[in-house]
Amino acid sequence: MLVHSKAGRWAAWALFALLFIPLFALPLLVVLAASFATNWSGAFPSGPTAEHYASAVRGESLQALTTSLVTAVTASLLALATGTWAALAAARLKKRGKRTLDALFMLPVAVPSVVVGLAVLVAFSRPPLLLNGTSSIVILAHTILVTAFAYQSVSAAIVRLDPAYAQAAASLGARPSYVLWRVELPLLLPSLNAAAGLCFALSMGELSATMMLYPPDWMPLPVRVFTATDRGSLFSGSAIAVVLMATTLLVLLAVSRIRTKASYR
Repeated sequence: MLVHSKAGRWAAWALFALLFIPLFALPLLVVLAASFATNWSGAFPSGPTAEHYASAVRGESLQALTTSLVTAVTASLLALATGTWAALAAARLKKRGKRTLDALFMLPVAVPSVVVGLAVLVAFSRPPLLLNGTSSIVILAHTILVTAFAYQSVSAAIVRLDPAYAQAAASLGARPSYVLWRVELPLLLPSLNAAAGLCFALSMGELSATMMLYPPDWMPLPVRVFTATDRGSLFSGSAIAVVLMATTLLVLLAVSRIRTKASYR
């Protein structure tokens, strides 16, 4: 820690607990408690049951979880490929060109996601590229929303990348494509894994744009949570939300292990 005195460290931990517990821990604990309850008329939930979780991992909820996983993985891979390519290209541009490219990639983050959803809906609801009513339009919207984070993560890693490795490979006769695939990308692998995890987590929780675009046969899990709570099924919606959080955390844990091994290499 940056605080070296014992009293300062205790004060820092106390401040952290004061902010973390009411702002982050308690809301999550409330959702967890509600997922095991059948009613909540007093200060604490009552009627403990696991039936909500039994419903959350089968039928339409299981299908929605699969839809979210497919959407998030596909959008993350597309965003990672696009963001990495753009970041590598931007690193070779002059300052003005790089600023322009930065602004273009950050534009979807600067506006509300519901605006991005509306823009995608209007743009792809007529020929020649008709995607409205298909799963592709949801994946496209998620890709647009998370590409900025992949671009920024890889751009920051490229700035810290030591050019001596690429220069040494080029001086030995390596072609630019060889330098890219065998030198630069392996060095960027920890940042690529981190960017993929961030994109996946953001896609798994995306709701606003998805609500405008999803077809009936492609309902991601956040929409399932919203519809359940909107109908008054608070406890079953809480169980679905816990399943969503647990699945996201498990995937992020797997990605972090890959990132740790990549950093070691």
